[in-house]
Amino acid sequence: LNTAIPGPEDLYLFHEGNLHRSYKLLGAHVTQWDGTVGVRFAVWAPHASEVRVVGDFNEWDGTRHPMHKVSTWCVWSTFIAGVRPGEYYKYEILTPDGTLLYKADPYAFWSELKPGTASRVFDLGDFNWSDQAWQDRKQSASVYESPLNIYEVHLGTWKKKPDGAYYTYRELADELVPYVKDMGYTHLELMPLAEHPYDRSWGYQATGYYSVTSRFGTPHEFMYFVDCCHNAGLGVIMDWVPGHFVKDEHGLRQFDGRPLFEYNDPGLAEKPEWGTLTFDFSKREVVNFLISNALFWMD
Repeated sequence: LNTAIPGPEDLYLFHEGNLHRSYKLLGAHVTQWDGTVGVRFAVWAPHASEVRVVGDFNEWDGTRHPMHKVSTWCVWSTFIAGVRPGEYYKYEILTPDGTLLYKADPYAFWSELKPGTASRVFDLGDFNWSDQAWQDRKQSASVYESPLNIYEVHLGTWKKKPDGAYYTYRELADELVPYVKDMGYTHLELMPLAEHPYDRSWGYQATGYYSVTSRFGTPHEFMYFVDCCHNAGLGVIMDWVPGHFVKDEHGLRQFDGRPLFEYNDPGLAEKPEWGTLTFDFSKREVVNFLISNALFWMD
């Protein structure tokens, strides 16, 4: 990126529902503008009266970094010089009734380790893959002419350390990958790895749809795990859960003070058996969010 605000064509496609990689438009992106390196923040919040960015870089004082509307349908954006990967942030949203909300970024690539709920800036591009042989083989071979044997696994409970701590993505690359290979499996199916607040949900009730859970490490460490799988000849399948989302205050529920990602009608929005909310598939921006999310994990 080399612009301070999102471009008009991408904004139009986003609101039309046809920007199928909207994660490149919205969220926090390390960029350079007018010779200065920083981060461009962009968020969709049509019901908000004001939106600001708060974080370690401004002592969580939103008055120092207000955002500005850059589209008729209320995408808000700002560029903040000097912000670096790893810094914590949230969106401070002023609702029409004067309430202040502090929300994690729906498009964040990294999240604060639980029980913290902030988002973190991350540059996904700074990783060197070594799986070209796997990618070439995948393109040339027919998946319909080879046996398929899938090992489904939840990384948090497959194996734990004596003190109960989780294995990291890097440690799992050393422990899990050779085990699955030796057992004769062709693919690993990972239970949902989108960021989630509750361990026992196993990832099926997410808050950070673009953020691989920080329980086991960073996004680059997860990429390393996938890279090791491919180099061992193992395909990777990821569970994807667009059916519902949790009601935690920092998450998507009433994101800008009113129903946004969920249906306006509580009868359609509520999933009482789970205590969660249903995505509103009638909103083009929400459909964009989900299609982009599926493509994001494959990308």
